[in-house]
Amino acid sequence: MGGAHRVGRALVRHELLLLAGLFRWMARRPHGVGEGRAFGYARGQGAMMLGLGFVCVVETVTMSVLLKDHPPAHRILLVLDLYTILIVAGLHAASVTRPHVLTDTTLRLRRFATVDLLVPLTTVSSVRRELCLTHEKKDGELSLETGSQTTVTLELSEEAQYLTFFGRPRAVRLVRFHADDADQLVGEIDRLRRAQGDFTPVRSEPSPLPARPV
Repeated sequence: MGGAHRVGRALVRHELLLLAGLFRWMARRPHGVGEGRAFGYARGQGAMMLGLGFVCVVETVTMSVLLKDHPPAHRILLVLDLYTILIVAGLHAASVTRPHVLTDTTLRLRRFATVDLLVPLTTVSSVRRELCLTHEKKDGELSLETGSQTTVTLELSEEAQYLTFFGRPRAVRLVRFHADDADQLVGEIDRLRRAQGDFTPVRSEPSPLPARPV
């Protein structure tokens, strides 16, 4: 019972975040950028999301024609199809309004409304421009692919934690992600790391658990 409640709560919360992303997209108000610099990743999936949306629209029209003589079934499927189109739009809106954010001390990596990982720059041991088209799931690694590809690989000297879709903490030491301006982002991270010199913070207590995406 508790597990079903957790799953249901996670699904409802995710849907609400996607809907909020649509309003932010229309208002052109990105989330969580503040004083940092935003690096988008939605461009890499634009064509795919447009194609998926088009397929959903075609399916909606087709089923409406086929079920025109069956009003109850037609109404039910119409609601489901329209909701599917709304979710597809919400996924893209979440990508647009939740970019990666780089500040002088941290790199915030995000994907849709499901992953939100905060990486202190002092824990970055290496960063490189690397195009990867295949991603195997491995312990300690996180791939935030966009359009089935990642363009930046980040290696960490310390574990960073994020919360999975169902709220379980997961630690990673290697992150692959996509950025539309990957070369510029890698250059900025390198510049900030050099500016920090050899400073290494002393860890006196465990890192706090990551917060959920909001």
